[in-house]
Amino acid sequence: MATYVYDFARGSRSQADLLGGKGANLAEMTRLGLPVPPGFTITTEACRYYLEHDAEPESLWAQVSEHLDRLQERMGRRLGDPADPLLVSVRSGARFSMPGMMETVLNIGLNDESVKGLGEVANDERFAWDSYRRLIQMFGKTVLDINGHLFERALDNAKHARGASSDVELDADALRFLVDDYKSLVLQQTGVPFPQDPREQLNLAILAVFRSWNTDRARLYRRRERIPHDLGTAVNVQVMVFGNLGEGSGTGVAFTRDPSTGARGVYGDYLPDAQGEDVVAGIRNTFSLAELGERDPDAYDELLDIMRRLELHYHDLCDIEFTVERGTLWMLQTRVGKRTAAAAFRIAVQLVDEGVIDKHEAVRRVTGAQLAQLMFPHFPESNSHEVITRGMSASPGAAVGQAVFDSPTAVAWAESGRDVILVRRETNPDDLSGMVAAVGILTSRGGKTSHAAVVARGMGKTAVCGAEALDVDTINKEMRTTSGVVIKEGDVISIDGSSGAVYLGEVPVVASPVVRYFEEGVASASQGADDDTQELIKAVDRIMRQADRSRRLLVRANADTAPDAQRARRMGAEGIGLLRTEHMFLGERKQYVERLILAGDDEEQQKALDALLPLQRMDFMRILESMDGLPVTIRLIDPPLHEFLPDRTDLAVRVALAEARGEKHESELRMLQAVNRLHEQNPMLGLRGVRLGLVLPGLFALQVRAIAEAACMRQKLGGDPRAEIMIPLVGSIQELELVIEEAAAVLQEVALVHGCTLKFPIGTMIELPRAAVTAGQIAEAAEFFSFGTNDLTQTTWGFSRDDVEAAFFSTYLDKGVFGVSPFESLDREGVGALVKMAVDAGRGVRPRLKCGVCGEHGGDPDSVHFFHDVGLDYVSCSPFRVPIARLEAGRAALGVASTDSR
Repeated sequence: MATYVYDFARGSRSQADLLGGKGANLAEMTRLGLPVPPGFTITTEACRYYLEHDAEPESLWAQVSEHLDRLQERMGRRLGDPADPLLVSVRSGARFSMPGMMETVLNIGLNDESVKGLGEVANDERFAWDSYRRLIQMFGKTVLDINGHLFERALDNAKHARGASSDVELDADALRFLVDDYKSLVLQQTGVPFPQDPREQLNLAILAVFRSWNTDRARLYRRRERIPHDLGTAVNVQVMVFGNLGEGSGTGVAFTRDPSTGARGVYGDYLPDAQGEDVVAGIRNTFSLAELGERDPDAYDELLDIMRRLELHYHDLCDIEFTVERGTLWMLQTRVGKRTAAAAFRIAVQLVDEGVIDKHEAVRRVTGAQLAQLMFPHFPESNSHEVITRGMSASPGAAVGQAVFDSPTAVAWAESGRDVILVRRETNPDDLSGMVAAVGILTSRGGKTSHAAVVARGMGKTAVCGAEALDVDTINKEMRTTSGVVIKEGDVISIDGSSGAVYLGEVPVVASPVVRYFEEGVASASQGADDDTQELIKAVDRIMRQADRSRRLLVRANADTAPDAQRARRMGAEGIGLLRTEHMFLGERKQYVERLILAGDDEEQQKALDALLPLQRMDFMRILESMDGLPVTIRLIDPPLHEFLPDRTDLAVRVALAEARGEKHESELRMLQAVNRLHEQNPMLGLRGVRLGLVLPGLFALQVRAIAEAACMRQKLGGDPRAEIMIPLVGSIQELELVIEEAAAVLQEVALVHGCTLKFPIGTMIELPRAAVTAGQIAEAAEFFSFGTNDLTQTTWGFSRDDVEAAFFSTYLDKGVFGVSPFESLDREGVGALVKMAVDAGRGVRPRLKCGVCGEHGGDPDSVHFFHDVGLDYVSCSPFRVPIARLEAGRAALGVASTDSR
């Protein structure tokens, strides 16, 4: 018989796949002898079985009963006993942290009889009725699927009737009447009374947590964070401890270091006379942990000691949830804490300096996605814009957008191309779609551990929370400050997640100091910067240096101009992996391409080519100079020629109008005839790439001559040009051999005339499935392969990227066909299999065949790990993403699994 239930004392943190992150860490704290309320964990296997069969495993309830009996015996109380009830919580706990995405139910075991016993045992009638109303509210929303606003409205009405500003001001009588209102709501909305049987409550809550794995918000979060959908969640059943027992009780969340900045010290939120959900939900504004130190020094000192023990045990920043029940400290959860990108780099370096981890582990602890966040712009330190309020700096960055007050509007406006900032009193899991769509989040309630703060940090979104001076009116879609400023939906605001400032209007942003570091170095980037920024720059520098020492993959850049090439080199690029020559034919040079297309005979065609030669030669000279001593892979012209001509419909209209007016239109008519001749139904698969070079004699030869002459001139000037010539869209070795024969003749001629040495490798892009399948043959002629994964993805899937992304990708993502767009992260099973096949086949023929990738996948963190694993020599990406690729290449070499690059 399969084991579906584990006591906390039986597990460990190494069993997160089975027990979920929360269950594994509860077991670990239990093993360490920390004060953890006892309980048991129902495994992820049970959840997966339930979701697959729409029924629980046959032995599940028997195993739950067995562990519940042991728990009751240990505690000396029975679940829901009328005289002295044992109460439990039921919480989700997936393998990867998904804050607020799934369900929790507290106070299971209370009913109309046991609430009285609880009040007598606790000697606090108000506490008992408060706990009961919380159970009905959570159970109603989570298990019975009743709209949570109905309960909130009833609570607001109760406070209004008693003249109370918060729920803690409601006395026992008010809470008793509120419980009656809540039970009436349950009966109205479901047609059945609130269940009085404690075991029925427990079973229903367990199944509700299972089902919460597949809620819309949970699926959306997993897609956003690239968490697999088939993991399932564990369920933790734990003896309740109470922070809402009045004086001497409270609840909080603590971090062993500041998760926002990485600063050493103790950080967190504390809320007296409250349960944990009050802190996370942001319903009441919290106090700092120092408040606990003043109220209960013994519990505070014990908490600090446990925090030190946990950080040393986990070798990392720990996120801790705790409750103080009448002076007794209880640990409810710990995990390696989520942190901002800046904090991640600072903490990794701090732990090295403290001797907790080594330099290699420091590289493993940060990700390319975090580095990308640090490279975004921010607001200048001094600006003249009006600060309308301040809140807590919950998640750093700078965000400018139009204020919106609900998630559907945020999604709709974002889809129409607008930048929006989601403004809420506090967010809840139902706001996730709006939070994903928004560029920033602003709340008037909550602290650094509220739902808004935790989710924003995890997503890399800018957030300001707990801006108490704001009165957010979601009904009328506006907010007011205490000074009288009114911001309506659509008004532009700017929020600074690093300082907590909220500005009226659009504040200009400035470049990231981390980008300046990559371009100018530590000394220049640190000049004039504050201490925190200098510390961050030094941390990034140390980790990047270690990543560069560790990595095997080289990192090149995709660049088309000399300034692009220069910037890429400053960013650490070790060459150019893709120089797109067609970009050199744009602007004023399009006239020369038009002449080439319209040429009536060989002489006119040659004149057009001769006019292009010096322009191309100068372009190549500048880029080879910028990358002197480093390889420059030059792709010969790839797109179909009609892209350089006027629009077909526009031309036809102009010709028709000219004819109607009796005006001369010979040149336009000739151009229209050329456009019609070159028109294709599907140009992406038409006359382009190598096909164009074979059909239009002299075009590729012109480009090869320009490259060769530019290289000779650079050699004569003392340079070290290292050009590589790449033939696009090759599908057969015969195509490649014809172009190589022509190119070799040109190179030999130019070398002879100019007295220089030209030993440039000639290779091909692998961007067609046939090229991948026949790579062994193609390698007989090609000296290198460069995988054009953008087109290889299109041709493997049968997609036209410009059409499908707007047409149905959102549906595919929603339905789980894609976890992420295959144009963002490489499709390993399909496109990736072709890449591996081609590498293996090519090196089977030419063992030292150089292989790289030049699609934008070369800068995607997850894809970089795949390219490392299949043995590519280099990746190439946009200049901005070069540092990201460098870091991930180092992490890949150090054995970090690609899924850890999230």
